[in-house]
Amino acid sequence: MLLQNKQIAIVGGGPGGLTLARLLKQTGASVTVYERDRNRHERVQGGTLDLHDESGLAALRAAGLLDEFKARYRPGADKLRLTDEHATVVLDEHAASATFGDAAFRPEIDRGPLRDILLDSLATDTVVWDSQLASMQPVGAGWQLTFRSGATATADIVIGADGANSRIRPLLTPSRPFYSGVTVVEGTVYDAAHNAPRIHELLQGGKIFALADAKTLVVSAKGDGSLNFYTGCKTAETWARDSGINFSDAAQVRAWFRQAFAGWDDIWQELFAHETTHCVARPQYCMPLDQTWPAQPNLTLLGDAAHLMPPYAGEGVNMAMLDALELSNCLTSEAFRSVQAAIAHYETQMRERASAVAGDTMAQTEALHAPGALAYLAGLFSGDETTG
Repeated sequence: MLLQNKQIAIVGGGPGGLTLARLLKQTGASVTVYERDRNRHERVQGGTLDLHDESGLAALRAAGLLDEFKARYRPGADKLRLTDEHATVVLDEHAASATFGDAAFRPEIDRGPLRDILLDSLATDTVVWDSQLASMQPVGAGWQLTFRSGATATADIVIGADGANSRIRPLLTPSRPFYSGVTVVEGTVYDAAHNAPRIHELLQGGKIFALADAKTLVVSAKGDGSLNFYTGCKTAETWARDSGINFSDAAQVRAWFRQAFAGWDDIWQELFAHETTHCVARPQYCMPLDQTWPAQPNLTLLGDAAHLMPPYAGEGVNMAMLDALELSNCLTSEAFRSVQAAIAHYETQMRERASAVAGDTMAQTEALHAPGALAYLAGLFSGDETTG
């Protein structure tokens, strides 16, 4: 077995890193996950995630966690309403029915419960909290990891699952992501039934995509009664910094939204009506579609660290979990004579797959922030891609 007597370090305890830990632990591998959060409850996990049968759900099946997922997912949260800027519904999926086993079924789960499923599947000492990586240096045939807390660790193999700002990626490649042209402003409204009642009613526990004026607004209901939203606008790469907006100040964000989304129905003002609404501006980036690097004998990447892309195709978490499944399969396969050969095979197929998805995602991002986006997306969901 390639991993016999080897200590594996996974840097990053998101869905991809935790899925990989679970899959490798099932084979008896020695795995430790290093996560920057101080504990599992430190951060409120973000919005909802839709898992796809061929990727996210496939990884959960292999991990033996599909039953736990079925007990925790949110039926109906995948249902979409597509609207114009006046909140007029032009497509409604709430009458449609699909279930597990249907290739098109994409069940939704909040990030927090998904993380809990994965964490609860691991021994309590698998994840070392408060471990934000500061640096990493070769030591012998392996690596020494140094964390901001001052702690250190060694490992024979390191997998970077540390997201968009990965500190491990530069050890493999100097290539950097490029700006997609779109900046998202993301926020959460707590107790949506009370604080955003009209939007809460329009959501019906699912999702809203509102498109007009080459702008997007995506709203998702969450299981705790809150809603998560993000706007999408074409801006300069440095707009969030240059705008002078304090995105923690609901009044400033509300003033920006009224100007940027002038002509949109006042229903959307509910998103910014309360001082508890905290927003973050996120310029959207994408890794180069033609990226490559030579395979190393003891180091690789998965998820956003490997192939960051905008969220508009809903592939991010699914790609990360599929990375975990494929990397686990390669590292535990008898078909490879060395860890480097297993990593090389994984990275080749991962980059090819990610490049195709990133290309589609960038095309989708452009189409959704262009004139005629509403008709385009309505056609896409109805199966008539020539619409618009």
